[in-house]
Amino acid sequence: MNKRITSVLQIAAVFIGTIVGAGLASGQEICQFFTCYGIKSFIGIFLCLIIYVLMGILIINLSINFKLNSYNALICLVSPGFLGKMTSLITTAFLICGSGIILAGSGALIHQYFNFPKWVGIFIMAITALVILLRDTKGLIEINSIIVPCLIIIIIILFFTYIFNKGINIIQLFTIPHYKNNWFFSSLIYGGFNVLCCTGVLVPMAEEVKKKGTLIYGIILGALGLTILTSIINLLLLLSAPSIFKFEIPLLFVAKQFNTIMQLSLLFIIWFEMLSTIVSDIYSVSKTLTNSFNISYKSSVILIILISIPISQLGFVKLISLLYPAFAVISFIFMIQCVYFYCKNRRKVI
Repeated sequence: MNKRITSVLQIAAVFIGTIVGAGLASGQEICQFFTCYGIKSFIGIFLCLIIYVLMGILIINLSINFKLNSYNALICLVSPGFLGKMTSLITTAFLICGSGIILAGSGALIHQYFNFPKWVGIFIMAITALVILLRDTKGLIEINSIIVPCLIIIIIILFFTYIFNKGINIIQLFTIPHYKNNWFFSSLIYGGFNVLCCTGVLVPMAEEVKKKGTLIYGIILGALGLTILTSIINLLLLLSAPSIFKFEIPLLFVAKQFNTIMQLSLLFIIWFEMLSTIVSDIYSVSKTLTNSFNISYKSSVILIILISIPISQLGFVKLISLLYPAFAVISFIFMIQCVYFYCKNRRKVI
């Protein structure tokens, strides 16, 4: 029983860690997809909870019943034609470029706050990720089992520090203006975006764990934890609106209202969330390369890191600005295809 509970908690941590990333931990993603919609943003966050749970269970069922081993295998199953190939290609390109951007972000963060050359931050991130990734699925689970609880603790401390120092006026939340419309569409896009990102981790994990109940409970717990975490960050940002929209790291603006320890804690956790994301991204692509081209997992990991380093040097801002919208649209279409395929083949899946 204790072993099963541990497994559920570890899967929940991996689920949260894969989705969170530096964008959510910094508050930037929350600002763009939720906070700008005012009080309705909380409805959007709840909608994402439903998407995570339903799509997570669906992906686990498909992975186990059709014996899938990578996101590419799942994409080919639900979308075997040209669109499936494009989805797989864009997903792979997005994950590799995302790894390069995270390396660049690590370099910028180390340079900005410690005045070290950027290559130091890139090197530290690349080597740390390599060491973790060489432990395969165990490394992925171990790193998220450490980082995710730390993130939750720091966000909760920040939340209660804010309440203790400033208090919260519930009525004030309903008077905060919204700066954008279409919160429903934004939530659907964000939910679909994260579902496709998670697929690269959930499918190989389903192959290794094989216990459907443990996986499903882990996803449900992870989705609930992620929803609570997102809601707390969104609340803190809403109470600091509209000032937070001017900053690249909005949550750091909230932390700056208090002490230096809080700021440094948040900075470190953002760096570790970068690490968590790059590990998940490279792990996903490596599993696909291993199963598609018969390349060893370790060789795939090293190859992707070597490709990501030059991308981090170039920046690739324009490429990412093109990939993000394309990936968001493809993710939404993929989510619809998964639901259609599941309903069509329900007798085989259940």
